[in-house]
Amino acid sequence: MAANDVDVFANEEKRNLELGGHVGFDSLPDQLVSKSVAQGFCFNILCVGETGIGKSTLMNTLFNTTFENEEASHYESEVQLRPQTFDLQESNVNLKLTVVHTVGFGDQINKEDSYKPILEYIDAQFEKYLEEELKIKRSLYNYHDTRIHICLYFIAPTGHSLKSLDLVTMKKLDSKVNIIPVISKADTVSKGELDKLKIKIMSELVSNGVQIYQFPTEDEAVAEINSSMNSYLPFAVVGSVDDVKVGNKMVKARLYPWDQYRVMENENHCDFVKLREMLLRVNMEDLREQTHARHYELYRRCKLEEMGFKDTDPDSQSFSLQETYEAKRKEFLVELQRKEEEMRQMFVNKVKETEAELKEKEKELHDRFEQLKRMHQEEKKNLEEKRRELEEEMNAFNRRKVAAETLMGQALQGCSQPFKKDKDKKNFFSLPSACSLTSGRNLN
Repeated sequence: MAANDVDVFANEEKRNLELGGHVGFDSLPDQLVSKSVAQGFCFNILCVGETGIGKSTLMNTLFNTTFENEEASHYESEVQLRPQTFDLQESNVNLKLTVVHTVGFGDQINKEDSYKPILEYIDAQFEKYLEEELKIKRSLYNYHDTRIHICLYFIAPTGHSLKSLDLVTMKKLDSKVNIIPVISKADTVSKGELDKLKIKIMSELVSNGVQIYQFPTEDEAVAEINSSMNSYLPFAVVGSVDDVKVGNKMVKARLYPWDQYRVMENENHCDFVKLREMLLRVNMEDLREQTHARHYELYRRCKLEEMGFKDTDPDSQSFSLQETYEAKRKEFLVELQRKEEEMRQMFVNKVKETEAELKEKEKELHDRFEQLKRMHQEEKKNLEEKRRELEEEMNAFNRRKVAAETLMGQALQGCSQPFKKDKDKKNFFSLPSACSLTSGRNLN
C-alpha cells in the first residue's frame, strides 16, 4: 500500500453505522471484570512515621484483621524498611497486600538523611518493574508488582505545626508516591485543637510546595464525595484492635477509665471511616493508576533519558532503538577509552613520582652513609692515637719500674754486706736505719 493511500484512509471521515441486532461486544466490560477478578489485585501501602505512633494498629483496624508485626525499638541506628506481604480475600476478590513499615524513622539524633532509605526503596521498586518491562521475554501478567501505591504519612498531634523532618520527607517523596497525611492518635487532643491543627498543617504544606494526593473529581460518579473529602485532609484517625460492646453490637473502640468511648465507626469521633472509604472503597484503583501513569512514568522517562533514549532527534526523524543503542554504545566505549587513558597516564605519573622519591631517598641515604663513614674514620684515627699514647705511657712506666727494681736490688745487696762482717750487737741494731737512709737516697 502506497503512502498516499494511507493518507487518504487517515483523512477519511469515520461513519457511524447502526446495528441490525444484538452483536455481543457490550459484554466486554464484564469480560474484563471477570479476567481481573480471576487474576487478583495487588495494593502496596507505605507507612511513614515515628516509632510508636500507631502505624501497625491503624493497618490492623483498616483491614479488620491482625497482621503479625515485630515490635520495633527506639534505638535503631538508621532507618530500615520492613515490607510484609499478605493474601486477603473479601467475597470473591483476592488482594495481595504489602505493608511497608519505616523502622527507626525519627529515632536518630541526626535526622538529616532519614528520608533517603525511603526514597531508595521506592526507586528500587520502580527499577524492578522497569527491568521486567525491558526484558525480551516478559511476564508482566503474573509479575508481583511491589511499586508503592499510597504513602500514609503519620503526623504526631504533639505540636501546633509540622516538624522539619515531616516537611523535608514529604517534599522529597511527593514526586515518587501518592501521599495522604494522617494525624495519628487524634483522641489525645480536643476537637477544637484538632481543627486548628488541620488548618495549620495544610497551610504549611501549601506554603512549602508539598504535593499531596487529591481525590479525583473528574468522574461524575465520585466527584461529589471526593470533593467533599478533600476538605477533611489531613485525616485525624484513631486505631484500635479491641472489640467493645456498644449497645447491642461489638465495634472497634477504645475504652477509657472515665467510661467514655471513642468508637471507630462513629465519624463524630475521628475520620477513620472517611479514610477507609476514600482509600479502599472509592479510590483504590485510582491510586494504582496514578502510581503507574504518573509516578512510574516520570521515573521511567528520566531513567531512559539517562540511558540515552529519546522519542525524536533534533531533525524530527523517527526513533530507532537500534541506532540509539549503537550510538550509546560508541559513546560508552569512547568514554571508557578516555578513562583508561587517564588511568594509564595517572599510573605513569605516579610511577615517576615514586621513582623520584626513591632516588631522593637513595641520595639522602648515600650522603648519610658517607657522613657516618667519615665519622667512623675520624673516631678510628682518634682511637689509634690514644692507643699509641697509652702504649708509650705503659712503656715509660715499665722502664721506670725496671729501674726502680734494679736500684732496690742494689740497695738491698749493699745493706747485706756490712751486716755479715760486723758481729757487734750495737752495729747490728743500728744497721737497718743506716740501710733505710741509704735506700731512700738511692730511690730519690
